[in-house]
Amino acid sequence: QVQLVESGGGLVQAGGSLRLSCAASGRTFSTYAAGWFRQAPGKEREFAAAISPSGSSTDYADSVKGRFTISRDNNKNMVYLQMNSLKPEDTAVYYCVARYGSLRTDGLYSKWGQGTQVTVSS
Repeated sequence: QVQLVESGGGLVQAGGSLRLSCAASGRTFSTYAAGWFRQAPGKEREFAAAISPSGSSTDYADSVKGRFTISRDNNKNMVYLQMNSLKPEDTAVYYCVARYGSLRTDGLYSKWGQGTQVTVSS
């Protein structure tokens, strides 16, 4: 059983950086693809980034490509999202997600964290 807990959210000025962390429980985490979704106020959840179980493959939404970097450390059961050049439109609750097997860019992930708030001021 894999459970996810996000941390690292907060308030940052536009152009700044923030690093989100996701702590995963479960010894089988290395067999799970992981990722990050986000949900802005009044909007649907949207895909942001994903990473394969080994970390060898990644995928990003066009809106964050070149600014965000997803990574993982399976020895520590951690997933990270480094967010640079943040924009006010990045303001959202960010959710860490995981699923057994390969990464997906849709919402078909079986495990979801509780979310962490990221607010980018202009």
